[in-house]
Amino acid sequence: MQTRNLTCIGCPMGCALTVEYTPGDKDSIKVTGYTCQRGLKYAIDEVTNPTRTVTGTIRVSNRKNLVVSVKTKDPIPKDKIDAVAEKLKEISVKAPTKIGDVALSNIENTGVDLVITKNID
Repeated sequence: MQTRNLTCIGCPMGCALTVEYTPGDKDSIKVTGYTCQRGLKYAIDEVTNPTRTVTGTIRVSNRKNLVVSVKTKDPIPKDKIDAVAEKLKEISVKAPTKIGDVALSNIENTGVDLVITKNID
C-alpha cells in the first residue's frame, strides 16, 4: 500500500488530498480530504494515469524573430511531456494564424492536437 499527499487543482479550494492505493489495483484506491467529486476524480486520475496540458511557443517561419503561443488541446500523459517540449523546438507555422488553428496534429502520437493560442496577422 502506498500513500500520496496531493493538492487538488480541480477548483480554487485546493483541497489537501490523501490517496492510499496499491499500484495497478484500481479497486484499492481510497481518497480522503476532497470536498467535491472533481477532487475525487483528480486524485484517482493522478495515481492511475496522470496527465497535463502542455503550453509553449513555436516559431513563425515567415516573420523574423517572432513566436506564437501554443498548447495541447487536451491533457497528454505526463510521461510524454518532455518529448512534446522537444518537438516544439522543431516545428513552426506561417502567419497569419488564428486562435484554435492546429499547428500539429497528434503530437508525439498522443492523439492530441497542438493548437495556436494567439492571433497573428
